[in-house]
Amino acid sequence: ALRALRERFPKLPLTATVHDPERLVWRRARLPWPLSLASRLPSPLPQMATVLADPLCLYEERQLARSLTRLVTLTQSGSDCLKQRMGLRNEQMVVIAHGNLLIPPAPLPDLNPLKLLYFGFIYRGKGIEDLLEALAMTFMHKPELKQQLTLTLAGGSEPEMAFESGGSYLHLLRQRIEQLGLENSIAWRLDLPASDIATVIQEHHVMVLPYRESSKLKLLGQLRGTSGALSWAAACGRGVITSDARSFAEEVDHGNGVIYPQGNVAALAAELGHLCADPLMAVRWAEHAQQIGQERVWSETAERFHQMFKSACWGRTHVA
Repeated sequence: ALRALRERFPKLPLTATVHDPERLVWRRARLPWPLSLASRLPSPLPQMATVLADPLCLYEERQLARSLTRLVTLTQSGSDCLKQRMGLRNEQMVVIAHGNLLIPPAPLPDLNPLKLLYFGFIYRGKGIEDLLEALAMTFMHKPELKQQLTLTLAGGSEPEMAFESGGSYLHLLRQRIEQLGLENSIAWRLDLPASDIATVIQEHHVMVLPYRESSKLKLLGQLRGTSGALSWAAACGRGVITSDARSFAEEVDHGNGVIYPQGNVAALAAELGHLCADPLMAVRWAEHAQQIGQERVWSETAERFHQMFKSACWGRTHVA
């Protein structure tokens, strides 16, 4: 659509918000012939065809990106990656953080037990297994923490993502929880209605996001986006323990949590142990998270976009 607009209106100011830099689209909607024939073949042939077509896709992305007036990213690291990969100019780049709802603040629950929350879609690739392993490792090293630490797995479980060739992912998770002896430490809140999200988040002390980046996607570029779950944590005034995937390190660089190397179960277990040793960390993180949430309410975010649109329309009308 953007390419068609640029071709039809060469001088029209055009902007785009890029949620997952360092690419615009990551793959073409249609592969060129004869690679398009692979779409009907079994895996991994379609994926191989996508990689083979990537130079063409990247060329088209760069041509389009360089023709846009402004490109908005949600983080500075995402902006830097996009600028370098697409060959863009400084004046094209704008960073506007992920906005959030204005949620009335709620006090933290009593610090004993500490209540951890995983929130988001529940499917493979989110690192949930790492979180389970880390929790089990924490209890193995300090069994007394079983009475002081709980975890809730909350979020969506879309069938097309939860049921794959390996069977029901939710069933596999429950099996793993039983194998690790965590049945009494874990609660479930599946398919939360939107009206309950803030309440559930504020019933907990810390959100844990153990995301892992896709090794397959790395063939095409770096994923430097952020997370809607992180935005919810800030809106609700709750700190986070998160992996260093995507641009999470930048998002947790405000005193609102801590990061660990993605996929490193021992490092995640260590952070859980540090939190148990000093529960007041959750209080400090929550204070900083609440401040971030207030700064990023949608009304403030809308004003930043308004200023960006004014700059795009009445500044330089076209950057090529």
